Amino acid sequence: MASDRTTAITADTPESTPGPPAGPKLLRNRSFQALWSSEAFAGVGEHAAGVAYPLLILATTGSAASAGLVGSSQLLAQGLMSFWGGILADRVDRKRLLIGCSLLRAALLGVFTLLVLADAVNVVVTLGIAIVSAACFGLSMPAGMAMIKQLVRPDQLAQATAQNQIRWFGAITAGPSIGGALYGVTRVLPFIGASISFAVSTVLMLFVRKTPRPLAVPGGKKEILGGFRYLAKHPVLGPLIVSVTLSNLAFNTTGISLAVIATGTERGASESFIGLTLAIAGAGGLAGALMAEFVIKRARPSAVFIAGYWIGPVAAVLLATVPGVVPLGIVVACVYIRGPIINALFLTYTAKVVPDELQGRVLGAIVFSSTIVSPLGVLAIGAVFEAAGPAWVFATIGAVATLGALPTLTKGIRSLASAQDLM
Repeated sequence: MASDRTTAITADTPESTPGPPAGPKLLRNRSFQALWSSEAFAGVGEHAAGVAYPLLILATTGSAASAGLVGSSQLLAQGLMSFWGGILADRVDRKRLLIGCSLLRAALLGVFTLLVLADAVNVVVTLGIAIVSAACFGLSMPAGMAMIKQLVRPDQLAQATAQNQIRWFGAITAGPSIGGALYGVTRVLPFIGASISFAVSTVLMLFVRKTPRPLAVPGGKKEILGGFRYLAKHPVLGPLIVSVTLSNLAFNTTGISLAVIATGTERGASESFIGLTLAIAGAGGLAGALMAEFVIKRARPSAVFIAGYWIGPVAAVLLATVPGVVPLGIVVACVYIRGPIINALFLTYTAKVVPDELQGRVLGAIVFSSTIVSPLGVLAIGAVFEAAGPAWVFATIGAVATLGALPTLTKGIRSLASAQDLM
């Protein structure tokens, strides 16, 4: 168990599931690149459809509340199902789980496409499709993340995890843009595109080599909650998951976008300026993903975690004080840059120290904890803004971000070993 290990980052792999032997570079690892490409297509499809659902509801009902309900419901479904996805990832064939989820989403979006063409959609149907698709996303995420350790050599984990961040943030950046553009042509196109993306994702998974099946997990409550128990006892992962959760509560993408839009509107900015601000902010995440491997190889892990999380409170002060609108986007971009770097380091460390038979449940617990708070953050930002204005919104964000940064000062995180041990 991790609680019995030292806080230093070790480069060992559990004997029961050794990584692939020495061989070609990561770029030539067909199985990993097929997994990466499959997940990329699935991510773009999910985010493209995700932006089209509320647009469709607004066009057919005119209800902003119903459109907002879709977004919140998707986040909740994804977060809740990631817990069960982690359990399944430790019980069933991970490759088959990913294929099943992609196939189901391809079929769902295909059916939804026909309903849109027949003008037979309503809020309930749209909400149901969106929730089931997001639930499949949550179910598949822990398995996809856990497979990385099985497909690459131990010395390639950091590189593979950093590349995964490019895929993740690339999908977040490209998906909504593609979905919005396709919707502008005709409302059915985003759903056709998403269905095709999930089908391509399924085909690409066939090129991933078979990985060892996880050890059977007993069905007792103790084992089902094994991921949370592991995190709670670990001297590094325990404090870090607190930081991750509180940081996501303060700086989740939807909530911060809402704060920037509302602040820009109050300051009299045009829609084009607000759009430019959000584009600048969003570019930060992709830039951070491209920088992740470089930073992980050269910076001490403790420095990455401490500096990364203390950027949050500083950014909140700047957001409350800088004039204009575009500067808000620059500040948020700086916050978003840290996200993929911290994620890559955190997930690399998790892959290194967590036994493979626990990987799914630990990753499921991580995704659940970090995702489930996002709707609360969105609701809180909206409520505080309406009651007290932008200054109090950013003050609240700063307070939560400070609480999230405090765990990085614990001895376990401050004494993390050299980044070279991650390679």
